[in-house]
Amino acid sequence: MQNQADARMMENLYWWGIPTLFRCPNEINFENCDIGLIGVPHSSGNGTTEKDQHLGPRAVRNVSALLRRVHLEMGFDPWETARIADLGDVPLPEANDNEASVQRITDYYKLIDKAGVRPVSIGGDHSITGGIVQALGCGNLTNGEKVSFLHIDAHTDVFTKVPHFLGAKKSAAHWGAYLVDQGQVDATTSIQVGIRGNTRTLDWLEPSYEYGYDVVTMKEYRKIGLEATIARIKKQLDGRPVYITFDLDSLDPTVAPGVSNLEPGEQGFLIDEAMALLHSVRGMNIIGGDVVCLMPTRDSSNMITARTASAIMFEMIAMMSEKYLKT
Repeated sequence: MQNQADARMMENLYWWGIPTLFRCPNEINFENCDIGLIGVPHSSGNGTTEKDQHLGPRAVRNVSALLRRVHLEMGFDPWETARIADLGDVPLPEANDNEASVQRITDYYKLIDKAGVRPVSIGGDHSITGGIVQALGCGNLTNGEKVSFLHIDAHTDVFTKVPHFLGAKKSAAHWGAYLVDQGQVDATTSIQVGIRGNTRTLDWLEPSYEYGYDVVTMKEYRKIGLEATIARIKKQLDGRPVYITFDLDSLDPTVAPGVSNLEPGEQGFLIDEAMALLHSVRGMNIIGGDVVCLMPTRDSSNMITARTASAIMFEMIAMMSEKYLKT
């Protein structure tokens, strides 16, 4: 039998034991947790040959135990504050059928929402956000209100002028539009930050503006700075049920090389910038969040992108855990 010191040491060995997200207990009963960590191993929504994003949840499970720690800046231990569990992966038996898989994701998260569990998910390509928020918008966690997005990304994913993405209608390029059309998201109280994608048309930002999203492109961010951007996020999302969706391609390729859609033509966010942007919604009603577009087969040998995805998940978990602190 291990003593307490030995057990604590073993928990720090990320390569040891059965991998769960942040070495949390694996739980099958949603009622037994406040925050649920969920893998969404889906990659047929990207519509390209970049198909290995379904390996993202497994990669993060393999390394996230190393990121299990107290939050020094916030001054508490999330794991002791809230009931946090690894709820496993969304089952996706029609994995190559994007539309069927998105519906499976929605059906799964409806159960999560009904149980009052705040989900933090690891994908998977960015089409998973559509499946998740189809379930959460106007649901239990939002008290019947529409979701407002903090969307950190290199791309808008509001590509209405492309009817489908190589066959995928509810694709990684469309969720920002159809969730508004369906009434689950309020674009006018949402914000997209860091947009810098490899543009193919001169009007590629127009759909976001037409829907009412506040858009902070990377060029504008560099011009106005971090503090002004944070103030803009706070003003846009104040008093709203917030869902955070973080695409790893918003980060600079030197920070996160293992993503599906690298954007090397303009510097992306450095990790300190990304963390500060996330913290802009600290104290708000964060109903859930996801980290998407991790491609482990493109990652460096030290798995830096998977570790970075873990670190971003940890920040979401910590901010969501604060509401459970005993006063």
